[in-house]
Amino acid sequence: MTDSLLERRENWLKKYRPRLRIYEQGRVVSVGDGIAWVAGLPTAAMDDLLDFDDGSRGLVFDLTGDLVGAILLEETAGLTAGTNARLQGKPLGIAVGDALLGRIIDPLGNPLDDGGIPECSGWRPLEQGSPGIVARDFVSQPLYTGSKVLDTLIPIGRGQRQLLVGDEGLGRSSLALDTVINQREQGVHCVYVLIGQKRSAVVNTIELLRDYGALDYTTLVVAEASALPGLQHLAPFAGCSIAEYWMRRGLHTLVVYDDLSTHAKNYRQLSLLLRRPPGREAYPGDIFSVHAGLLERATSLNAANGGGSMTALPIIETQQGEIAAYIPTNLISITDGQVYLDRELFAGGFRPAIDIGKSVSRIGGRAQHSAIKKEAGRMKLDYLQFLELEMFTRFGAKLEESMEKAIHRGRILREILKQERLSPLPIEFQLAWMVAFNDGLLDTLAPEQVPEQMEELQRRVARSGLSLEEERGHWHRLVQSCLGKETGPRESV
Repeated sequence: MTDSLLERRENWLKKYRPRLRIYEQGRVVSVGDGIAWVAGLPTAAMDDLLDFDDGSRGLVFDLTGDLVGAILLEETAGLTAGTNARLQGKPLGIAVGDALLGRIIDPLGNPLDDGGIPECSGWRPLEQGSPGIVARDFVSQPLYTGSKVLDTLIPIGRGQRQLLVGDEGLGRSSLALDTVINQREQGVHCVYVLIGQKRSAVVNTIELLRDYGALDYTTLVVAEASALPGLQHLAPFAGCSIAEYWMRRGLHTLVVYDDLSTHAKNYRQLSLLLRRPPGREAYPGDIFSVHAGLLERATSLNAANGGGSMTALPIIETQQGEIAAYIPTNLISITDGQVYLDRELFAGGFRPAIDIGKSVSRIGGRAQHSAIKKEAGRMKLDYLQFLELEMFTRFGAKLEESMEKAIHRGRILREILKQERLSPLPIEFQLAWMVAFNDGLLDTLAPEQVPEQMEELQRRVARSGLSLEEERGHWHRLVQSCLGKETGPRESV
């Protein structure tokens, strides 16, 4: 393997031999809205690359009896009807490798920062089949997000596909950013894909990752709102290919698609311009297979195939909380679970506004650490029962003492689960507060006293050096000394 671009070029020139080359040449019939119709390419196939004489590039996206419909990847002002076009003869791909860490690129691999062209060691096609069943392994390792709710009640495993769904402005991207920030020193390479967002939002995301030191192990793939529709369509596939390269080398990766609602709308736009028959909500009939093919590439590989993993966090937007809309239901059926954010919870001050009843992780529990799983126990079910009991208190119903105690504990748990954005917490602290709650060490507190106690407990856990492998008795003594309680540990949770 040569070391530099100049050496690669020199090696190519040494092996170059002039010979007769025969290729087809087409002609642009019309161009507009990021679409070019080309005549005269009888052997063109889907996903073939096209070069235009003016320097533009396109990708074959639709075939008719006498015309080829291409989405434009690069467009110059000189691209007009009559411009010559020819097949490039190779699939669309992207350069991949460790040189992309800390970089900001577009879906074609072109740099969008000041770092120059990355000298990557590999190359992968954007469109590729997902790993076969025999190459996959069970999800068995946890991926910690730093969120109290997710790491304890809705756990995510490495290799899982977990959907973040909710209305705009409820904190879906904040949860994804928390997860990326929490991967620091966890040995996870991250890819964050921004699709069709305004430049101000893109800059804000970049600055946040840089401020929290997460850009060192993260690659950003950006196709902002002003980019060609073809680039916006390819953005998630480019991010997936980058993460897939590291997964195939035995590394653990996390890829965030922010967001696939915009991607679906963009695909609908391209399909309607290419005169494909519209289906439900005017989306083309193959939108399901497009997203399924993308998300099926996220998995956990077995040891014979390197043992790497790719965890996918697709983000999807709902309108007025309508989770049963076409695109959300498609993605819910494809993924391994969903985290649903609710506007009423957000307005009520419960942040992150995760609706624990509508959120589920179908396979994450298998990857959860045994100590965390034991403490979590029936906590989710008990919390949902508390929410039902609390509704009776709104009507002034008189409750038994045991019910009053259950409601009080539920309110304490609700205060514990509240968390500010961009403040991921270590998993050791998660275990500490669950031990404290399950052993009744917080029962005498008023709900408004909980935040102060949690801050003190977090400081004590950080200084203690305890790990998840320590005996439960050590954790109980730690939280007991921190909270000043004298009760002994319970035998069961």
